[in-house]
Amino acid sequence: MPFSKSFPRTIKGSNYPRWEEVSISDEEERKEEQKCRIDNISLMKECFEDAKMIFAEKDLKRYQTDLVNIAIALFEKRASYAIHYKEKKAKERFDGLFNK
Repeated sequence: MPFSKSFPRTIKGSNYPRWEEVSISDEEERKEEQKCRIDNISLMKECFEDAKMIFAEKDLKRYQTDLVNIAIALFEKRASYAIHYKEKKAKERFDGLFNK
């Protein structure tokens, strides 16, 4: 089932927007998930580097599990979820269809 999202479209002469449902194809959805995966892997690597830097700055004894836990905590605060990528793609399609 393809991803879909509704967006408000302003109708001239009306005080209320009309909600338009926009879907992205299965292929587009997979591409957005892949982009998200690549970005999240890169982000996780950055989080490991940041965790190492925190340990070095604070002169903490580094245990691998502590390093992993700090990296995961940083990642959870920073990570974008796949749904945001799909919503962005659907918004691009909506803008292309209705905001010409």
